[in-house]
Amino acid sequence: MRFLAIPFVFSLILGAQQRPITLDDIHKIKTVGDPRCSPDAKWIAYTLSTVDTAGDKRDTDVWMVSADGTENLRVTTSTESESSPKWSPDGRYLSFLSARPGKAKGSQVWVMDRKGGEAQQFTEFKARLSYFEWSPDSKSLAVVIKDEEDDKKDEKKPDAPAGTEKAKPIVIDRYAFKRDGQGYISGAKRNRIHIYDIASKKLELVTTENFDETAPVWSPDGKLLAFTSNRAADGDRVLNNDIWVVAAKAGSTPRKLTPFTGSDSQPVWSPDGKSIAYLMGSEHKMGEYNMNRLALVPVDGGAPKILTASFDRGVSSHQFTEDGRQLEFLTADDMSMYPARVSPAGGAVERMVGGKFAMMSMDRAGSCAAALVSNDTMPAEVHVWSGAGLKQITNHNEELLKSLKLVTPEEVSFKGKDGNEAHGLLFKPLNYTAGTKVPFLLRIHGGPNGQDQHSFRMDEQIFAAAGYAILNVNYRGSSGRGQQYTVSIAGEWGHKEVIDLHAGVDHVVKMGIADPDKMGVGGWSYGGILTNYLIASDTRFKAAISGAGVAFPLAFYGHDQYIRQYDNEIGPPWSKGLEPWIKISYPFLHADRIKTPTMFLCGDKDFNVPLLGSEQMYQALRNVGTESQLIIYPGENHGIARPSFQRDRMQRYLD
Repeated sequence: MRFLAIPFVFSLILGAQQRPITLDDIHKIKTVGDPRCSPDAKWIAYTLSTVDTAGDKRDTDVWMVSADGTENLRVTTSTESESSPKWSPDGRYLSFLSARPGKAKGSQVWVMDRKGGEAQQFTEFKARLSYFEWSPDSKSLAVVIKDEEDDKKDEKKPDAPAGTEKAKPIVIDRYAFKRDGQGYISGAKRNRIHIYDIASKKLELVTTENFDETAPVWSPDGKLLAFTSNRAADGDRVLNNDIWVVAAKAGSTPRKLTPFTGSDSQPVWSPDGKSIAYLMGSEHKMGEYNMNRLALVPVDGGAPKILTASFDRGVSSHQFTEDGRQLEFLTADDMSMYPARVSPAGGAVERMVGGKFAMMSMDRAGSCAAALVSNDTMPAEVHVWSGAGLKQITNHNEELLKSLKLVTPEEVSFKGKDGNEAHGLLFKPLNYTAGTKVPFLLRIHGGPNGQDQHSFRMDEQIFAAAGYAILNVNYRGSSGRGQQYTVSIAGEWGHKEVIDLHAGVDHVVKMGIADPDKMGVGGWSYGGILTNYLIASDTRFKAAISGAGVAFPLAFYGHDQYIRQYDNEIGPPWSKGLEPWIKISYPFLHADRIKTPTMFLCGDKDFNVPLLGSEQMYQALRNVGTESQLIIYPGENHGIARPSFQRDRMQRYLD
């Protein structure tokens, strides 16, 4: 890979009076997201999320900043959140999704006319809207709407008191029938593509087949739509998303472009409309360890070309340059995430910006190239870049950061007993004195297909300020180290990852930093799962935190959302036997080995890793006499969203 070194500039100015970060700072951080360049390349719309501590909720508004960073304006002020800012191609409107009160309930498209005035509700759909995209002539919207449900609660009588609707049974008839945040998935109601004519307010269904369709994008001439859909005979069993094209008119028949049996996604049209760049994922049996490669397929038909076949890293957020001569994308590479590019004709991948950071949500329009960038001591802010390098143009957290004394982690590497080399990030305590041993925390990321990277990490900063050293490990199963590194744990959970995590702990102990008598471990999701594996195989830890974890996967067959993964990696117990299930269930089946006091936490509406896993482990440890505690967050899904619960969780971690 050819490397192009470009100066990396951050505008953070450190203040003279700094203090350690505290729990009170958790909800002072403002979250910047979804930058979108305007058609004239002069402005960038983005979202800004803040926490209303009194109302115990998060509010997201749309902002816009000039591409040179000289002007920054708040666009929306509603108490309801706004998301998905998009410019109309003619530049007249800045649009967004919001469920604010209007002529129709639920999420609708709203627009701000750049000539002035208040936001206007653009759509009045009764069914659930999840996505919209402007046509090139700005006269229509391609929208994804779920078929209207006919099995909702009965309408109550006009004179009946609130809450007296008659509930109906939930009828389940799908193989994969539940999803975190959505609940039970029942019936044949699908997400379908429609075209909404703005002038007439007429809504027309483009495709009529009984399949889910996602993220339609218009061809440059406005005649076609490209989208992603899984149209396998039993799409719930096989993760086989393909790229399709269809005429942008009602009742059209789509045409499949991609032959791959796996996950293809995110079509992007070339400027000349002759080809589509997309992400080719891993084959369907390895869907949970997916690593996307960049591919190109002719719109008129023909074999796809994999442009990053020899580049063993995952890619995302791809886009053509205005002249169509380059494809730019983001790649996750060993604790960083940076922009790179490749020619549509193929060839070497070229890194565009040097440095240790995490770039996200890249967007381009003409000469405007914008993205979110975060590093170890800075939450994500909007940046632009050109041949001169990166330039930060929003500073929503500057005042807070100037007052804080933060820790910059160092990269570490170590080998496990089987010879595998793993990499990680080591945070030393704030004001650490070299040569001293300090309390130590192993914090394990979820996924497992993800990576700990050079981005702002609130939990680690709070732990470091409290006097702990913290280690993050990109164990086998993590992304950023190539496809084989990620898939190496398939069907063998809790073995190779534990070897890597043990090696990381041993390394920090040998460095003379971790006090071996004062060590703790914890994580959420797969991090909680690995915490269970660790405390069942190692008694060194004095305390553990297992968030949204599981230790007896057989009990989760049909109970969580991972039925495809169980069938593909472990196999149904009646066909593969119990041995592989027993092997990966050793924390629960050998709970009597666990001596570490452990706190289990989970949301009671979590359909990803349901509460059952935490309940079982809590009950098992209580049974064998090991100190344990179970914390249940009412109404919460897999990601704890309520601000007061987020703070409560962190307080319990510290306690």
